[in-house]
Amino acid sequence: MTENPQRQKSTPLETLIGVFGYPAFRPYQEGIINSLIRGEDAFVLMPTGGGKSLCYQIPALHRPGVGIVVSPLISLMKDQVDALRANGVAAAFYNSTLGEREARRVLMELHDGRIDLLYVAPERLMGDAFLERLAELEIALFAIDEAHCISQWGHDFRPEYIQISRLRRLFPGVPVIALTATADHQTREDILIRLGISRAACHITGFDRPNIRYTVEDKRKPFAQLLDFLRFREPYDAGIVYALSRKRVEEVAARLSAEGFAAAPYHAGLPDRERQRVQEAFQCDDLQVVVATVAFGMGIDKPNVRFVVHYDLPKNIESYYQETGRAGRDGLPAEALLLFGYGDIAIARGLIENGGNPEQNRIELHKLNSMVGFAEALICRRRVLLGYFGESLAEDCGNCDICLNPPERYEATEDARKALSCVYRVGQRFGMGHVIDVLRGSRNERVRELGHDRLSTYGIGATLGQEEWGGIIRQLVHLGYLEQDLARYSVLRLTETARPLLRGEQTLILARPRIRPVSAKKPKRGSRPGDNGKGCNEMLFQALRALRKEIANREGVPPFVVFGDATLTEMAARRPVDAGELLSVSGVGQHKLGKYGAEFLRVITGFDESA
Repeated sequence: MTENPQRQKSTPLETLIGVFGYPAFRPYQEGIINSLIRGEDAFVLMPTGGGKSLCYQIPALHRPGVGIVVSPLISLMKDQVDALRANGVAAAFYNSTLGEREARRVLMELHDGRIDLLYVAPERLMGDAFLERLAELEIALFAIDEAHCISQWGHDFRPEYIQISRLRRLFPGVPVIALTATADHQTREDILIRLGISRAACHITGFDRPNIRYTVEDKRKPFAQLLDFLRFREPYDAGIVYALSRKRVEEVAARLSAEGFAAAPYHAGLPDRERQRVQEAFQCDDLQVVVATVAFGMGIDKPNVRFVVHYDLPKNIESYYQETGRAGRDGLPAEALLLFGYGDIAIARGLIENGGNPEQNRIELHKLNSMVGFAEALICRRRVLLGYFGESLAEDCGNCDICLNPPERYEATEDARKALSCVYRVGQRFGMGHVIDVLRGSRNERVRELGHDRLSTYGIGATLGQEEWGGIIRQLVHLGYLEQDLARYSVLRLTETARPLLRGEQTLILARPRIRPVSAKKPKRGSRPGDNGKGCNEMLFQALRALRKEIANREGVPPFVVFGDATLTEMAARRPVDAGELLSVSGVGQHKLGKYGAEFLRVITGFDESA
C-alpha cells in the first residue's frame, strides 16, 4: 500500500492547517482525533456544523490503511468527497450511482492503497462480497455518521443500520467512531451497545448553535407570514421551507415562484431525476428556496443555508433541532422560523395515534408534547431547547424572539408553590393534565375516583385557566424545578431544585402566560447576515461570490466546495494582497491556494471601492 505522506511527516494540527486551511482546532476536536489515531473507539455528539467530519478525516490521514465512512444518503457522499478532493485528499465513494467501469476503478484504487477515505452506504458496506474485500485490506478506522439511525429510540431509525453491529466482531482491532448531532441519553446508550463500543470515550460537546436565531410566530396567514419573512432577507440568501404534506409543499413552492422567488418543491413523490435536479440546483446557488418534506433531509451538505422555516409543526424536538441545524453550518448568522398553529397539533397527534405500536405511539406523543412545550415557551427558547437534551444555559441567549421581545414577567412564587405542591400531593405519579385538573378543582370522574378532590391542593388554582397553568408548569419544567418521566407516561416529578422554593427560601419570577404565541419584533440587522461583525465590504463580497460561482461551474462542483461564505467574508474584510496573507484566511489550505489563489487575489487587489 502506498503510504500517505501525511502519516509520517505531519502532526494533526499541521494537517488541519495545511490541508483544510483552518488555523486551530475547535473544542474537543484535537482530543478526539488523537484518541482515534491511537486506535481507541469514540462516540461524538456534536452539533451540525461543529466540525464532526474532521474528527475522522484527519485520523484517516494519519493511520495506516483506508478510512471507511458509513453515510446514510448517496447525495451526501458526493458532496463530502468533492470537498475532500478540493483540499487534495484522496477520497471516493462506492455506491449504486457508479457505472460498472467507475465502480471497478474505485475498487482497483482501493486495493492499490490510493484511497484515504471511502464513503459507503450501510447496505453496501455489509454485503458479503464487500466485507470479503475489506478483510484483505488495512483499515484505518470505521466512522459511523448519523449514528442515531442505528437506535430504535432515535428519531430517524433505519433498519439497514442494524447490520453495522457486526463490524466490531469482524474487525476487532479497527477503531470505530460513531457520530451524531442529535441523540438523547437513551439513544446514546443504545448506539454504544448496538455498535459494541460500550467502553468508548464519549465526547459530548453540547447542542448549542448560538449563531441561529430561533423565532416562533402564531400561525395566522402562513403564506403571507412566509412572504414577509423572505422579503426581509437578502436576495441571495438560500433557505429551506419545511411542510408536512406533499400537497402543501407543491402549493407553497408554486406560490413562491409566482411571487418571483427562485423556488422549487422537493418530496419523495417526485421522480428521482427531478429530486436530483432540485438538490443540485440548490447546492449550486441556482435555487434560493427549496420547499420540502423531511425527505429533503440529511443529504444537505450546504454550509451557507441562511434560514430554515417550518411551515408546519415538527413531530418532535429532535427533528426540529436537526432541521434547523441545516442553517448556518458555516458559523455565520442564520434564522429559524416556526409557524405554530394549534390545528397542527391535532393533525400530528392523529397521525401518531393511528400507528400500530402502542408503546411507540406513547413515546412519540410525549415527544410531540415536548415540541408543543417549546413552541409555547415563555422563557428563552434556547434554554428550553438545550434543556430537552439535558444541557443547561447559565443565562438567556439574547438571540431568540423571547429574549428580543420579552413577555411580561411577574412575581410567581405563590403560583409555582401551588403547582409544585400539587405534583407532590398527587404522589408524583400523574402528568400535567391531571395536575391542572386538581389545581382547578375539576369534578371529572378520574379526579373523584382517585380521591384527589379531597387533597389540600384541590381547587387552590381555580382562578387561573387551563392554558395559564400549562404555561406555568412548562416553565417549571424548562427551569428544572420539575421533570417529566418518559418511562412513566410523562408523569411530573419534583427535582432537588424545587425544595428551597417549596420551603419558602426563594422567590421566583416567571413570564406571564400568553394565551396564544405572539410574533417577535423583527430585529435590526447589519448590512448583511454574512458580515458577522468583521467589517466585510459587501461589493467585494459579491465580486468574490461571482468568481466562486464561475469556478464552480467550470469544475462542476457546488460553490461552497471552492470556498465557503465564511472564507469569502474574511477575504472581503481583510483584503489579503499576496499568497502568504491569503493562506492565513480560515478555509484556505495549501492545495486550494495553489489551485484558486491567483484568481481570488486578482479580484481582491483589483477591487475599486469607488467604482
